[in-house]
Amino acid sequence: MKNISVKKTFLYLFFISLMVVSCKKEIEKINDKIQDTSSSANDPDMKNDSVVAKKDSVIQKESVPPAMQEDGFYNAFVLPKDKKMRDSIYAAFSKKYSEKERYAILALNRLDSKNKWNSDTLVVPAKIDTTLMSYSPFPMQLDVLSGVKKFVVFSYPLQAYGVYSSGSLVKWGPTSMGKKTAKTKTGLTFANWKKQLAISTVSSEWKLPYNFNIFNLDGIGWHQYDLPGYPASHSCLRLLLKDAKWLYSYADTWVLNPGGATTKARGTAVLVYGDYGWGKRKPWRNLLNDPNANNVSIEEMTKMIEPNIEKIIKEQDNREKVVDSIKAARAVIEQMPQTTKTVAP
Repeated sequence: MKNISVKKTFLYLFFISLMVVSCKKEIEKINDKIQDTSSSANDPDMKNDSVVAKKDSVIQKESVPPAMQEDGFYNAFVLPKDKKMRDSIYAAFSKKYSEKERYAILALNRLDSKNKWNSDTLVVPAKIDTTLMSYSPFPMQLDVLSGVKKFVVFSYPLQAYGVYSSGSLVKWGPTSMGKKTAKTKTGLTFANWKKQLAISTVSSEWKLPYNFNIFNLDGIGWHQYDLPGYPASHSCLRLLLKDAKWLYSYADTWVLNPGGATTKARGTAVLVYGDYGWGKRKPWRNLLNDPNANNVSIEEMTKMIEPNIEKIIKEQDNREKVVDSIKAARAVIEQMPQTTKTVAP
C-alpha cells in the first residue's frame, strides 16, 4: 500500500514538472515573437521589405503604415483604406515632396489634386522630373512630323496627350477621355474654335475653362475638368488647368469665310487614336514592373501619322496663305488715308 502511494506521488510530481516546462517554453516563444516584432518595427529596411513582399498583409493590418518601395525607376506608394491613416500618409507625402513634385506625381497617375485619393496605389518616380518629360510615353523626335509646325496627339490607351513642333516633342501630360458609354471620337481632326470659359451642353452647371473644340458637329473638345485617374468624360478630353491653358495659347484656330458659314482654313492638326483597356490594369501601373511599359515606338507613331501627313501639310500651307492674305489686306486698309469728316454748314 505504501509503495502504491509513493508511485502516485512520483507520477503527480512528474506531471507537474512537465506542465511547468511546457508553460516556460510557451512564454519564451511569446517573448521571442514580441522581440521580433519590436526589432522589425524599428528597422526601416525590414519595414520596406515587408510591405513590398506582402502588400496584402499591409492592407489587412491597418495599424501598419504603408511604405515606399525604394528601388527601381518607379516606386509604389500604397495608400490605406482607413481615412485617418490616409490623411496621415498624405501629410507625410506632402512633407516628403514639394508642391511641384506632388503635382508631377499625381499627373503621372492621371490625377489632379481634387482626386488625389482616388487611387489605392500611386506610381512614384525614383527621381522626380517636374516637367514630366523624363517619363514621356511618346518619342522625343518624329521625323515624319519634321515639316509640321504644330501637332497634337491624344492616346486613348495611355490617357495622355503629346505636342510636337517640327517633329520635336515639346510637351506631354495626362488626360481623361470619354468613358465607355460615351467614347471620344478617334481619327485625324483639326482644332476649330476656342472659348476661355464654355458651358457644357450636357449640364449648364459644368463650367469648362479654356475649351478648344476639335470635333465641331459633335461638340467635342479639350478643356480643364476633373482627372479621376481613368476615362470619365462625356466624350471630351479633360486636362489639368495648366495644360488646358497652355494648349489654349499654343494651338491655332480655324479661319472662317465672311459670314462664318464655311471654313476658309483649318487649325492645328490633332490625332486621337486607339482605345482604353477597359477592365484591365491601369497602363501607368505597369511602370512598376517595366519602366518602358507605356512607351509608344517611333515606328508605331509613324505608321499612324504617315497616311495623314500629306493632308496635314496641305492644310497647314493653306492656313498660312490665308493668314498672310488677311494680314496683307489689313495692312492695306491701315495705310489708306482716313476719310475727312464733313462738318454741316
